[in-house]
Amino acid sequence: MSAPTFRPSHSAVAARLRAAGCVFAEDEARLLIAAAHAPGDLDRLVDQRVSGLPLEYLLGWAEFCGQQIAVDPGVFVPRRRTEYLVQEASRLARPGAVVVDLCCGSGAVGAALAAAVGGIELHAADVEPAAVRCARRNIGPAGGHVHEGDLYSALPDALRARIDVLVANAPYVPTGAIGMMPPEARVHEPRVALDGGADGLDVQRRIAEEAPLWLAPGGQLLIETSVRQAPTTAALFRGAGLSARVVHSEEFDATVVLGKRQEIHRG
Repeated sequence: MSAPTFRPSHSAVAARLRAAGCVFAEDEARLLIAAAHAPGDLDRLVDQRVSGLPLEYLLGWAEFCGQQIAVDPGVFVPRRRTEYLVQEASRLARPGAVVVDLCCGSGAVGAALAAAVGGIELHAADVEPAAVRCARRNIGPAGGHVHEGDLYSALPDALRARIDVLVANAPYVPTGAIGMMPPEARVHEPRVALDGGADGLDVQRRIAEEAPLWLAPGGQLLIETSVRQAPTTAALFRGAGLSARVVHSEEFDATVVLGKRQEIHRG
């Protein structure tokens, strides 16, 4: 006699998730059932999800720009709104361009750009060792290089004045607002990936200040920010000698500031 087939009840799992406050309970139930191979596995996964563990940590991946991005516990989970940053950067990058993803976390932005454009020289950097390990899994297959360290100090000197497109989803939550974030983020994600200082812009200041040293002539800097912070972010760009333009997407509920280093014209 063959062993009984494991057929978990989608409706029962979804009901339990919904009762725990999961907004997308039906979708999450489907994903957790697919990730479970035995009744004990599913019970464990649902228990952990109900306790507040991010779904992406349980699955081991997050969907981003149509890709499955590996995400390990303790690594910042890529948000759908950041797909807008990729969309704007992909308009600017060309095959052969030098592209750098600062504060890369899982490497989702860099991996998505490599898939969208192709043929780029891709570099990424993060200060968190766990993020660097994860990013190497996501970016390595695209031929990208991931560096560990604090912002520009992590990058090879050979990239100075060579970067065509520099993207950053730097932390921009004000310190005082961390406590108001959903528990999934404030409890489980690394503080360094969330906390942007008193006004949320400490890391953005540092990125903008040094960007002209690293951008190629005509190179572009793109930073994700909030609607409220965007005017200040743009002012940081201009203060560093870059142009500044704010774009917003209602679809993604996302805001990006773009800045360009002046091109050199020789007569």
